[in-house]
Amino acid sequence: MNFNDYGLMATFSSAKDIYHACLKVREAGYTKWESFTPFPVHGLDKAMGMSRSKVPRFTLAGGLTGFTMATLMVWFMNAYDYPLNVGGKPFFTYIFPFPVMYEMNILLAAFGTLFGMFFLNRLPRHHHPLFENKSFLKCSDDRLTIVIEVIDPNYDEEETRKFLENLGATDVEVVQEDN
Repeated sequence: MNFNDYGLMATFSSAKDIYHACLKVREAGYTKWESFTPFPVHGLDKAMGMSRSKVPRFTLAGGLTGFTMATLMVWFMNAYDYPLNVGGKPFFTYIFPFPVMYEMNILLAAFGTLFGMFFLNRLPRHHHPLFENKSFLKCSDDRLTIVIEVIDPNYDEEETRKFLENLGATDVEVVQEDN
């Protein structure tokens, strides 16, 4: 193993092959690995053992924050800052400012979704070792790959290479990290 190694990249010929390979990689106990496909493969996230996304939590937090902020803003303006008694109507009610509360809810929920996705995906990441690999560039066209990283506790270059070849990988190569 070289200090510049990022991991091993294995190429598979079909969606069925990569699906079964992902099941086997997870069963083998690897934890620092990822699969890359040019199209969605149904059930691949479950085969990889991925849990449900946490992005909806950010969406809920943003939506509740927006609704609360809009409610407090309308209350402050109508009941406290500039109370205007028109026709004996109350200074504050939930009925009339509902469009403001709804729109603020939607706006901050969308921002919560966007920034939550960026945060959980650790974006923006301006450089990744896979971006420099010529073979990886074909993942957006016709390659189905699995990359097992060097930092995985079960990683051993020879054993991992043999393991991936036994799974039916058509090509296994070392990905170098440029320093």
